[in-house]
Amino acid sequence: MQTKTPPRSTIRLTRRGRLLTLVAGAVAAGTAVAVPLLMLSGDREQTKPAALVIPEGWRASQVYDAIDKALRLPPGSTRKSLGKAALKLPSQAGGNPEGYLFPATYPIREGATPESLIQAMVDAANDKYGGAPVAAGAQRNAMNLYQAVTVASIVQAEAATQADMGKVARVILNRLARGMPLQVDSTINYALNHGALRTGQDGTQTESPYDSYQRMGLPPTPIDNPGEDAMRAALNPTPGDWLYFVTVKPGDTRFTSDYDEHLRNVADFNALHQSTVTPAPSGDPLGSPAP
Repeated sequence: MQTKTPPRSTIRLTRRGRLLTLVAGAVAAGTAVAVPLLMLSGDREQTKPAALVIPEGWRASQVYDAIDKALRLPPGSTRKSLGKAALKLPSQAGGNPEGYLFPATYPIREGATPESLIQAMVDAANDKYGGAPVAAGAQRNAMNLYQAVTVASIVQAEAATQADMGKVARVILNRLARGMPLQVDSTINYALNHGALRTGQDGTQTESPYDSYQRMGLPPTPIDNPGEDAMRAALNPTPGDWLYFVTVKPGDTRFTSDYDEHLRNVADFNALHQSTVTPAPSGDPLGSPAP
């Protein structure tokens, strides 16, 4: 599906750990959500929001809040306006744009509305996802496009580095192929609207369809808005037989197909972090046994 996207010169894609934004014609690094453009008028400075940065991995709720702030609207305004936007979403989405708010930098033009900004993001996603190579990649992994975006969203949330994304995607697909629950904390954190918290077994008894410890298969929707690297990993996962992974420390993510080895890796994580409060190790931190 060919759809209209914001002009190439005004969009700069985010990269993991670094945001590229276009401000007054120059590319600069930054992490601000709304990039201010200062205009001098005599002795008076006026501040006008020039662009909105959507980082990779943000949830729809975070995007809505950022739009409200950028347009100086009361909290909740963007969420309430979704019904007014004619969004071109897959039927499986049920009108929920989660996963289709494409991470990029969007110009805030005169007269911009929540609907126009959301529409630009969805149009950008459709432009990226609508090509034949993307459809072929999804089909190759026995998925439809919406399922591929959902896998990419989990990869975005779980992978510690870009280099790990292909392996994380392979773990997800291997577990699905074997009929194993995914057992990743990121889906539960999404249901509870938490950040990167360690849930473990005590925090996995929920009635949510996003509870990947108790329920089989993928969650009903994406859990964030993935970037191109995560989507590429979901479509072209690294070959391997891994079923488990844990990030013991930065730069040390261990993948294995052996449950006992995974338990040893988790023990290493616990020994290293026993005196500190840290986010959960990625990929089934408590090590579920294979069926």
